[in-house]
Amino acid sequence: MATKVVMEALSPTMEEGRLVKWLKNEGDKIASGETLAEVETDKAVMELVARGEGVLRKRLLGEGATAPVGQLVAVIAAPDENIDALIGGAGGDAAPAKDAKPAEEVVAKTEETAGASSVPRATEQAQGEASAPPQQKVPAFRMGTAAPKGQAPPSPTPATEQPRDGGNGEGRARTSPLARRLARERGLDLQTVRGTGPGGRIIKRDIEAAVAEGVAAQPAAAGAPAAAPPREGDFNDVPLTQMRKTIARRLSESLGPIPTFYLTADFDMDRVAEMRTAMVEMGDEFKVSVNDIVMKAVATALTLHPEVNAHWLGDRIRYFNRVHLGMAVAVEDGLITPVIFDADRKRMSEISREARELAKRARDRRLKPDEYTGATFSVSNLGMFGIEHFTAIINPPETAILAIGAVEKKPVYVNGELAARQRMRVTMSCDHRVIDGATGARFLQTLRRMLENPLMLVY
Repeated sequence: MATKVVMEALSPTMEEGRLVKWLKNEGDKIASGETLAEVETDKAVMELVARGEGVLRKRLLGEGATAPVGQLVAVIAAPDENIDALIGGAGGDAAPAKDAKPAEEVVAKTEETAGASSVPRATEQAQGEASAPPQQKVPAFRMGTAAPKGQAPPSPTPATEQPRDGGNGEGRARTSPLARRLARERGLDLQTVRGTGPGGRIIKRDIEAAVAEGVAAQPAAAGAPAAAPPREGDFNDVPLTQMRKTIARRLSESLGPIPTFYLTADFDMDRVAEMRTAMVEMGDEFKVSVNDIVMKAVATALTLHPEVNAHWLGDRIRYFNRVHLGMAVAVEDGLITPVIFDADRKRMSEISREARELAKRARDRRLKPDEYTGATFSVSNLGMFGIEHFTAIINPPETAILAIGAVEKKPVYVNGELAARQRMRVTMSCDHRVIDGATGARFLQTLRRMLENPLMLVY
């Protein structure tokens, strides 16, 4: 009996997915549970697995195309089984979902025969261990022209006909964000790498293959100015990634309906700096960042203030007895918040190790859904970017989020005398339906006491 392969909800908040890569071809024998394709959700790249066995008879969604949850993307059946009734008038392997475009390609729609080209932005964002979303990075796009009225648009150039650089014929390689980062880290010139992804796009496996083959970087001549990207047209239209769509929807749900107020406090961090220095001198096992110490302090303070460690559920408030701390991490397409579960019960070194691992996997888009859902309270740190003060947006159904600024030396009065002290400013965004002003202030008082006396965190 034929098995329908549909776009599954691979994350709790997923509404549509982008098919990144087919791992099976039409005609391949399929076993139940075998991975068929890689799908980009709103949070990560996940595997789409077979729910039946037989032969992959038809692929109905092209690589790079998006489809809503529940849409048919393939059919598995016996070799001689009639599947016409299942696929109906659906398109073949290269056909995208209705009204969907590959995320890597934008076609200029004008009434002229030659469209203006889009220009990739070169902005790069530093990656912090925990931070709010950076400016969205924009991939390079293949240029196109509008089709004459009454005719179908031109088909994309097959991968076998791509230029050597895997780009648009103008010397700019089309690459995935992860591939660009890996190339930078390994010193590879992307012009020396052949892309094997959709349309000749350079992807992760191409970088790894180039490294294995010993392809060397080709740095520009000393003193030579960097070539400026061509500037054509008045603007660039960039399709939203699945992650950016979700960020836009979730934050709109938060800032509008939630009555939010903000509490800002300034903490003395001299003792934290001293303790961190002493721990670093003890060896790598005890090496932690200021952010790790702050997260430990936040988790500990939440155990004393369960009225802040809560979710708003519409008809009730849920107060948690366990502290699951979400930490905002900047990734190439936006922001994701992996969770350190039971953070209050973990040592600083455990929090530090887990935070680094989660942040790395978040940037590689390899987090599992249960690793970025279930937070009871979140923190967002922009201190590593030199940001002194900012406000963060609550991630519902959570009822608060703490924005952490940079630790900076400032002149302050201590016991009547002027002194230079390490200071850090934090701002807590509170859902007034759950947290009152005095409630939030008491939590920040406790947090101040712990950070200004950090030995309380290691008793």
